[in-house]
Amino acid sequence: MISKKDFVKINNYLWEIPKSFRQSASWRMRVPARIYTSEKMLEEIFRDRSIPQLLNGTTLPGIIKYAIAMPDCHEGYSVPIGFVGAIKTSDGVISPGACGFDINCGMRLLKSNQVEKEIKPYLEKLATEIQKEIPSGLGRGRQVKLSVKQIDKILDGGVSRLVGQGYGEKEDVINCEASGRLDWADALVVSERAKNRGRNQVGTLGSGNHFIEIQKVAEIFDEKTAKVFGLFKDQIVLMIHTGSRGLGHQVCTDYLRTMIPAMAKYKIKMPEREFACCPFNSSEGQRYFKAMASAANYAWANRQMITYYTRLVWKRILGEKEKLDLLYDVAHNIIKKEKYKIDEKETEVIVHRKGATRAFPPGHLEIPLKYQEVGQPVLIPGSMGTASYVLAGQKTGEQAFYSTNHGAGRTMSRHEAMRRVSGQTVINELKQKGIIVKCFSTRGIAEEAPMAYKDVDEVVEVVHQAGLSKKVAKLAPLAVIKGE
Repeated sequence: MISKKDFVKINNYLWEIPKSFRQSASWRMRVPARIYTSEKMLEEIFRDRSIPQLLNGTTLPGIIKYAIAMPDCHEGYSVPIGFVGAIKTSDGVISPGACGFDINCGMRLLKSNQVEKEIKPYLEKLATEIQKEIPSGLGRGRQVKLSVKQIDKILDGGVSRLVGQGYGEKEDVINCEASGRLDWADALVVSERAKNRGRNQVGTLGSGNHFIEIQKVAEIFDEKTAKVFGLFKDQIVLMIHTGSRGLGHQVCTDYLRTMIPAMAKYKIKMPEREFACCPFNSSEGQRYFKAMASAANYAWANRQMITYYTRLVWKRILGEKEKLDLLYDVAHNIIKKEKYKIDEKETEVIVHRKGATRAFPPGHLEIPLKYQEVGQPVLIPGSMGTASYVLAGQKTGEQAFYSTNHGAGRTMSRHEAMRRVSGQTVINELKQKGIIVKCFSTRGIAEEAPMAYKDVDEVVEVVHQAGLSKKVAKLAPLAVIKGE
């Protein structure tokens, strides 16, 4: 059993289990395990298997420095959700479970020129029409099915492919992580089953914690950075949270099935089957890396198409002159090559971010030129009905491979949430707060009840104080369109 006494307190927001904790056991730790959290929140993490899963994450061949958990961490498949691990490309592995099933589940923030009082009379209609325009729910798609050939072009081209066809504008490419396209993607290594699952889901919301929210800028913490981001007090913004849908899930499933038996060939043993992995430079590892990139491109295209249809609704109700500009789009659940100085030597790694998001600092060449003075925009959603945040990447975030949390983080399972509260009760409580909720399923509402999540204010305060990312603005929800 692991307890608090096994942790070394590095500071008020960072705790470590030393590598020496598990050296004689079957599964030797290769690196220490680190958790960014407050002392109060650390107690909560013991409620599930997050810490044992993090310890197992330290055994991944090739992992360097630390296996890291963010303050929103909770039990997941293989490593905990909220995991960051950097693995050497030269002699390390790649692990689908440490990326996740919803590849490039991510956040996108659109900003308007209106303030709350201008939008208030139209809010109900906007929420209703967006819900009508954007299909949501497990397996639900659009009426029009794309051909496999069209899907291939999206898998290879991402956001640029859609913008080139008129479904967006040049700024949508510029203001997207990796310009909305990982260039090593290869549609040929994505299965026909995965492609068929994605044929009617480009521009759809999905289920679970996915959502579209109309929000207002409730508080500004950093006026200079907010101005660079184009944010101001009481401004109406729109947040989109979804990923690669069934296609991404199938990619992960396919390559787990490939890697589990292949591990014997490479003489790799891991604590659990969920940690299936293969050498990054093996044929299996390279095929998965390309397939993962293809699914990531699909997810960016999905959020781009949702943006397109949302803009249509916005103009239809508010007038042709009204605009929704993209502030930024950032990914969770993704694996990318990056370089860091390790023991005074520049080292190429593949950073696995599962339920964690990139947070590059000022001056980093991979962020848009207009943001380089202040750092990359970081978008952190709260639970339904609570605040969300815009932050900015910081140089001090290098300690966590320029990563930060991806949300509030669950404290109970969806089943437990449904057992404790009804969807209608949650809707009524949010209505009393003046928040409109649109969802075709009250079950979907119950699963995502605020009580099922950690306090996002506390979670964000940890990464702010730890120097992983800096608070810029707090966003308050006005209307929520939920995936079912």
